[in-house]
Amino acid sequence: MSPQYALGIDLGTTHCTLAEVDLTTPDAKPVIVPIQQLGSAVSLEAKPLLPSFLYFAHNAEGNLALPWDAARRFAVGNLARERGAEVPGRVVVSAKSWLSHSGIDRRSALLPLGAPEEIEKISPVEASFRYLDHLAESWAQAHQAEGLSLAEQEVVITVPASFDAAARDLTVEAAYAAGIENLTLLEEPQAALYAWIDAAGTGFQRQIKLGDVVLVVDVGGGTTDFSAISVESDDGELQLRRIAVGDHILLGGDNMDWALAHSVAQKLRAAGKELDNWQLQALVHASRNAKEALLGEDPAESAPVSLPARGSSLFSGALSSELLRSEAEAQIVEGFFPRVPRTAEPATRARMGLSQLGLPYAAEPAITKHLATFLRRQAGALQNNSELELLCPSAVLFNGGVFKSPAIKQRLVETLNSWLAELGMPAVRVLEGADLDLAVARGAAFYALAKRGRGLRIVGGTAQAYYVGMESPMPAIPGMEPPITLVCVAPFGIEEGALPAVLPQKLAVVVGEPVTFRFFGSSVRRSDLLGAELMSWSSQEVVELSPIEITFPSQGRQAGSLVPVSMTASVTAIGTLLLEAVPLEPLSKDERFKIELSVREPPTAQPVAWPTPALT
Repeated sequence: MSPQYALGIDLGTTHCTLAEVDLTTPDAKPVIVPIQQLGSAVSLEAKPLLPSFLYFAHNAEGNLALPWDAARRFAVGNLARERGAEVPGRVVVSAKSWLSHSGIDRRSALLPLGAPEEIEKISPVEASFRYLDHLAESWAQAHQAEGLSLAEQEVVITVPASFDAAARDLTVEAAYAAGIENLTLLEEPQAALYAWIDAAGTGFQRQIKLGDVVLVVDVGGGTTDFSAISVESDDGELQLRRIAVGDHILLGGDNMDWALAHSVAQKLRAAGKELDNWQLQALVHASRNAKEALLGEDPAESAPVSLPARGSSLFSGALSSELLRSEAEAQIVEGFFPRVPRTAEPATRARMGLSQLGLPYAAEPAITKHLATFLRRQAGALQNNSELELLCPSAVLFNGGVFKSPAIKQRLVETLNSWLAELGMPAVRVLEGADLDLAVARGAAFYALAKRGRGLRIVGGTAQAYYVGMESPMPAIPGMEPPITLVCVAPFGIEEGALPAVLPQKLAVVVGEPVTFRFFGSSVRRSDLLGAELMSWSSQEVVELSPIEITFPSQGRQAGSLVPVSMTASVTAIGTLLLEAVPLEPLSKDERFKIELSVREPPTAQPVAWPTPALT
């Protein structure tokens, strides 16, 4: 049965949004779907934004009933967000950032972080599932008369362009758990551009033209994403190609909330009011609300910031202060968007040997420094740009609520234009008309139309080239490990859904015993072909990714045997790199080793792991 609707889901760090388009109606356009949620413990409301917060109710509160679940004891959305400033230990926040944290077991129950033992803990994957499940249930409730569910529709979920395969895979796992089956992942900057194209209609060609490079700057609640998309010609027709993606930078609105919270904390300390850790957490939630009031649409000149007292002798009542718009803009503009030279590098700092469990935030808060580094690293993304030291965009599209502030947008444009002027390049044009809150969901739904030929589609494939570490055979030598050669298994820009390609190497996999898989990625090596071998490389161009250990079944062979295989590589619809190693002399008709860029637990019967078997 063909789906009636295509839905776009922005599974954001701060907010989730949902858009739909009726695939059975010609010329239908994506529309935002209001999401039912609790505004208080007893009031139900439908709003376009579902805050990405999850609140576990106290026993005394009773049920937090929804139309589809009268016995629910937790809340997702506005009520959960409001509770964050009152009882932060009961509220899950930044689940998306935790989902991308490779240094933890992302299926372990650790959120809310630091909550007392009596409060339920869930994993980042579980939190993502509950957000998606809420969206699915709300949508099904709205379409109850039609008897429709999200499981029957086509769904596009957006992820940061810089999300690694592990985070993508876990997002898919959460979606499957929520009953979302017909699923595609789409990079958020691409979704933002799709939404802009949809909104501009046929007039978009008046704002972008052949030869343009569009820089998408997406500063969300948890991450900062940079993507570059070139405007090219394909048989005389305009074509958009994603040519560059930045690194995963855990830097965004959450950092700004903390900065404002510390500013307010200093005011309170100056008034003789010290804060404990619990109150500082609550202050971050309160500062987030103040930030949106001061830097959002129709901004206020000032916003109150208050939090409840702890009931100790230190305080006689609730604590309160005030943030001025001028203070918020100055702190965020100068702290996160300072004027820097085009040669600026993000600062690094030495890590302490002992630290509290927390998110691996970027050490450098200056987004302009990260942007300068991105443009320098991607200078070779276009051949006609190769002699310049920067990838020089001609247009810029902003995404993320922080850019509702004219001061922030102006600062970034001024800084970018100063770099371009120094290189004799024209100033960028700002693509106007973007919806900074709702664009990503709407663009994801539009992507479903583009796949059907009902809109301009962005092409680009993988944002990195991927390599497997291959151990070279050599005699044992004291003090020397066998050298590693990198084999390119996925050249830069492989398109999703392309037919598998066969690696030219004669390879073998180790079966019957644990082996370590080493894999690597490069966002700058664009000319390496399938099977290309790197004997040496620099850390500036090739980055080693997290290793994985796995055991391939021996199927009766002696443990430790080397099994000669042929290997193919392809990219799935969700952006996962898939290798298949087929024994040259299989023990059964269907024997093969599926090797996927995935973080699923390594089973013993059907091994699934990243494409880094112990190859020789």
